[in-house]
Amino acid sequence: MRVAIDQVGKQYAGPDGSPVTALDNVCLTIEQEEFVVLVGPSGCGKSTLLNMVGGLLAPTSGRIVVEGLTEDRDPTVGMVFQEVGLFPWRTVESNIGFGLEESALSTEEQRERIRRHIELVGLSGFEKSYPHQLSGGMRQRAGIARTLVIQPDLLLMDEPFSALDAQTRTLMQEELLRIWEAHRLSTLYVTHNIQEAVYLADRIVVLSRRPGRVTSILQIELPRRGRDAVEHSARFNFYCDHIWGLIRKDAEDALREV
Repeated sequence: MRVAIDQVGKQYAGPDGSPVTALDNVCLTIEQEEFVVLVGPSGCGKSTLLNMVGGLLAPTSGRIVVEGLTEDRDPTVGMVFQEVGLFPWRTVESNIGFGLEESALSTEEQRERIRRHIELVGLSGFEKSYPHQLSGGMRQRAGIARTLVIQPDLLLMDEPFSALDAQTRTLMQEELLRIWEAHRLSTLYVTHNIQEAVYLADRIVVLSRRPGRVTSILQIELPRRGRDAVEHSARFNFYCDHIWGLIRKDAEDALREV
């Protein structure tokens, strides 16, 4: 499945009622089985664009088109946010299975799918645990499993690891790649962290400060796994430095604006 974002803009009403342009003339594609990461200064519209792709917001101008579905239906979209949003009164397996409860799957089929995704994210043995009994990383893994169990066509992730400590974040990035390789979904990922973007992405889309426009799209020419290995460090650091050079002034301007 391919997603085409064609000349998309978004306006909303500011505090005084005057229009504020959040995004302007954004054009990009998310190809089949491609991992695209959005980066840019605070307030540039990264999350707004992700929410429009997910159907939570409507563009003011332009259009977002899904191509290549083999069935006559709307695409299934899975979304993972910074706040995992697990139901505190449900166990891990009950949280993960929530999206299947209104499906046409039999009870046995639901149980088997939940079991496979619990195993996929490394939570075997914690099926009966409640969210408060899990670490932050484990809660995020449960949230990812809850998203993947519905078998989405498109995966959207909005800074899912930003609330985690540095060590857990690094481990979760590795886990995400392992999980992603099992499903190979077309993915749009939002982050402020340039190193995370380079570690995860096939392509990185750099947005300017508000109104957000695409200023650069970089193809990351590194192996999918092991990008942090010593033999790739020079190239990895080149990408990080280059992206920081693209957004630094906008980030400084945005900070002063805030």
